[in-house]
Amino acid sequence: MTSLGRLSVYALIVLVLLIVLMGFVQATKTYFTVQVGEEIIHPVNLSVEDRVLIQFTVVGETSNTLHFSIIFPNATVRDFEELGDFRYSFICDVEGKFSLNYTNNDQMGNKLVTLNYEIQHYIFGIPQMLFLTLIIALACVGGVVAFVLLGRSYH
Repeated sequence: MTSLGRLSVYALIVLVLLIVLMGFVQATKTYFTVQVGEEIIHPVNLSVEDRVLIQFTVVGETSNTLHFSIIFPNATVRDFEELGDFRYSFICDVEGKFSLNYTNNDQMGNKLVTLNYEIQHYIFGIPQMLFLTLIIALACVGGVVAFVLLGRSYH
């Protein structure tokens, strides 16, 4: 009976750890409309070594493109010009706020943008989730070793 109790406690601990660790990967999906002649800036805060994937799709009344650029925290601008379907990934080497700029130069209609981006945080070149899992596993092994050593000292 105690084996079943231990198993359920271990399962509960693993479930809680999985739920907590899933929050460390940031994936965002958003929709917005860029009006005729307008610009929308979408800020994203990044840390050094973050792996970033940016995807978006543009749907317009007359054309399915708009002007897109990324402004890095060090004021560097990466201009991608007119795009409709876009996919770009990079490794962040500068910490700070990145600006995703969407400009509708079309004078005929608004543009609906579906933006998906995913940020994976890395620590010492290891995905943050794996790094934290390793720390938890090492702490558990350390606890077991301490338990065994303390148990032997009483006998």
